[in-house]
Amino acid sequence: MGRGKIVIQKIDSSASRQVTFSKRRNGLLKKAKELSILCDAEVGVIVFSCTGKLHEFASSSMRSTVDRYAKSKQDHHGEKNPVEELRLRQREVADLKQQLLDMQDYRRHLMGEELSTLSIGNLQNLEKQLAMSLKAVRTRKCQVLSEEIGDLNEKASNASDSREVTSREVPFTAADRCDLRLRHYSHASHSRSEVNEAAQIAMEPRHDEYNRTLYNFTHAAQTKV
Repeated sequence: MGRGKIVIQKIDSSASRQVTFSKRRNGLLKKAKELSILCDAEVGVIVFSCTGKLHEFASSSMRSTVDRYAKSKQDHHGEKNPVEELRLRQREVADLKQQLLDMQDYRRHLMGEELSTLSIGNLQNLEKQLAMSLKAVRTRKCQVLSEEIGDLNEKASNASDSREVTSREVPFTAADRCDLRLRHYSHASHSRSEVNEAAQIAMEPRHDEYNRTLYNFTHAAQTKV
């Protein structure tokens, strides 16, 4: 058996009227939400109950939807009311000022100022935000320190390699100079004092290979003299 046809007229009973309003209001808002999701439409619904209570739904922002509606009506009629245009601009300025005030309040809250006006829920949200920000800062700090340590290790390794190469090259260079000098002494005519001077150089504390080379050639020069 189907439902009987409902006569669309004001319900006399206040209790029945309130129940019907609550059910149909929820159904209307639900349908509006479904329409915005399914059809990607910008939807705004405003309902005032008989007691003056506001119920609304907006897929984006009710303020932007109303402003868009007002602008669309003006464009549709092809005329612009200066008074309405002024009111629209004043609302935009008021919205921007309110956003600026909200951002300033939020900044002060992050700095730990004017917390007495916050509820327990707002304090918990602020605590979570600060914890997330602190975690991000510490992560970045560790990353920067790791990069700097890596650069310092690379520079130290390059410096160590450079010192090792220099320490290998210097003895051979000194030995070569010693070799040329004593060969000159051994094949030329020099006095015993000059040969003794070369022998004295060999007595100085130098690299072992350098000393052995210098000593051998000095001994040969002394024998020749």
